[in-house]
Amino acid sequence: MTHTFDRQSYTDLLVRYQPKPILTDAENEAAIALAQELEHRPQRTPEEDLFLELLVTLIEKFENEHEPILSGSASSIVQHLMEVRELDAVDLLPILGTQTAITEILENKRQIQQNEARKLADFFHVDISLFLETS
Repeated sequence: MTHTFDRQSYTDLLVRYQPKPILTDAENEAAIALAQELEHRPQRTPEEDLFLELLVTLIEKFENEHEPILSGSASSIVQHLMEVRELDAVDLLPILGTQTAITEILENKRQIQQNEARKLADFFHVDISLFLETS
């Protein structure tokens, strides 16, 4: 069954959650929680997908303006992003594929490969360059 975009349903989401630019850490945490809830919702509607995209945009804008620029190894950046989002290593399995890959990266035993960096960047909604180490 093809689901067409329903303007009223999207309007209802906007009225219910009243998205606006994020100004505080508390607002950012609430937006992240809502985004995570939507990300894990099975069979999201097109309206929910669009609303999630809006939330992610607002979160990224806030974090780009208010979070410190990350520096350090790619491993430490992954660890920091996991900590901020309260994730465990097992949460990276769908992104990195194996527990071995996760362990090697988190323990800084190997560099993150280009394809892994792209997946991590998409997952964390950050620039890929954070995960690519220059030799």
